[in-house]
Amino acid sequence: MFIENTFNRGRSQGWIEVICGSMFSGKTEELIRRLKRAEIAQMKVEIFKPKVDNRYHEEDVVSHNATSIRSTAIEHSSQLLLMSGDVEVLGIDEAQFFDSGLPDVCNQLANQGIRVICAGLDMDFMGRPFGPMPQLLAVAEFVTKVHAICVKTGNLAHYSYRYAPGESVVQLGELESYAPLSREAYNLAMSQRKNAEKSLPNQSPGTP
Repeated sequence: MFIENTFNRGRSQGWIEVICGSMFSGKTEELIRRLKRAEIAQMKVEIFKPKVDNRYHEEDVVSHNATSIRSTAIEHSSQLLLMSGDVEVLGIDEAQFFDSGLPDVCNQLANQGIRVICAGLDMDFMGRPFGPMPQLLAVAEFVTKVHAICVKTGNLAHYSYRYAPGESVVQLGELESYAPLSREAYNLAMSQRKNAEKSLPNQSPGTP
């Protein structure tokens, strides 16, 4: 569990924290926990999320367990520099959906003495590094990797497997579309998907 360093508060020392993992691993819940602790410490807190993520609420950041906190939805990471003001702790949810400029923005904010906490998926449904997350993980002082439980094996889940068809990386969904899987279960599921696709009859271009 992450424990905040409060000994040097007021000395304008910022840093970056990243909370990452698969879907349903508790990333947002951990982000909200840290932000609420900062609020209890009477620190100035703001949280932001990408406008594309409106699954639960247009403004609030809401975890899968329905824990919530008020947030501001923005379209581009550069807006964080304009809206940080006198913030001491700045939270960013669903960081993987932001543009490639997010790591540089987070560095600028941390250099200004702000504690920046980012939460997001480290891999997409194909098991590839997701958006700006690799760069964020590289520049962060603190990284917390959380895990869900694999719905097939009961082991720790590392991957977010998508049932829904389509190649689009950004495809919002819940348990009806995604499942947390262990490495073993994910590799088996992907192998079965590829075999199923190969067995489909060949279609000419443009055929629905």
